[in-house]
Amino acid sequence: MRKKGKFWPYVRELMEQKAQELFQEDEARTMGDDFKGITATKAELREGGYFHEAKLIVLNELYRQKKGLPTSEEEAAQHGHF
Repeated sequence: MRKKGKFWPYVRELMEQKAQELFQEDEARTMGDDFKGITATKAELREGGYFHEAKLIVLNELYRQKKGLPTSEEEAAQHGHF
């Protein structure tokens, strides 16, 4: 029996949350007043490329945290970009 790691299960959870967030942002942007806040299935997130984009964002943020660098959100706030 393999021992379950700590890093990837945590990262996968963050990736799924971020993928849903990206999906919701796209839906809100494209549907306007018709937006109902529907969550996507994992298959829909994967097909839409949201998981891949979320993976890149999450791993980048974790790397920045580990190196003591500001997150991209903190950096944007410092430079007045929101």
